[in-house]
Amino acid sequence: MIIIKTQREIELMKKAGRISATALKLAGEAVRPGVSTHEIDRIAHEYILSQKAKPNFLHYNGFPAAACISVNEQVIHGIPSKRRILKEGDIVSIDLGAVYEGYHGDNAATFAVGRVSPAAQRLIDTTRESLYEGIKAARVGGRVGDIGYAIQRYVEARGYSVVRQFVGHGVGASLHEAPEVPNFGTEGRGARLLKGMTLAIEPMVNMGVSGIDILSDGWTVVTADRKLSAHFEHSVAITDAEPLVLTPAVC
Repeated sequence: MIIIKTQREIELMKKAGRISATALKLAGEAVRPGVSTHEIDRIAHEYILSQKAKPNFLHYNGFPAAACISVNEQVIHGIPSKRRILKEGDIVSIDLGAVYEGYHGDNAATFAVGRVSPAAQRLIDTTRESLYEGIKAARVGGRVGDIGYAIQRYVEARGYSVVRQFVGHGVGASLHEAPEVPNFGTEGRGARLLKGMTLAIEPMVNMGVSGIDILSDGWTVVTADRKLSAHFEHSVAITDAEPLVLTPAVC
């Protein structure tokens, strides 16, 4: 069931979103050669707690950290580790959120570690821009398929592929709510977009094929061909006018 949010609920989601976005910004600022993914997770975790919020990924279905930190060919759900040290030329996707007074924020971004190759930077830029193409399509009277179509069209026109096994989602009092929001689709298909719907739109874009594998840890998703992947996400509210980005600090 799709849950329509009241204005009060959206105000609480704005607060959760600001905490989530600032945590992501701080995590991104820590990305540099020689830093462990564990240290980045620690920074985000401590900030969220300092705001009287809780990391919503920690212990979610058993996930052991506050942030998913995925490096290079890792698409999503990378587990932070003291042993994973970032090096020049890596790209790192950080996905995290906070729950504040019962409501969730959820956002992600991909960061360059030092100087990266032009190909890696183009992947990052394309994925970021595809997110905004999706957000522009999130308007009252449209359909969920309009969002996925906008993302897919933008990505594939630039020679990349979108991950299909994992999708965006509704967000609110629960981290994952209806409807699913795929990063592919057909215009005019899917659930109708109504004022008060809140969605986490999150393109996951691969440099090569769209297929994925899940590693033996049961969490880490990697590209099937082990080529690079990037990930961006915002939590968004549908309004009578422009879509309202609830996690605005980073991208």
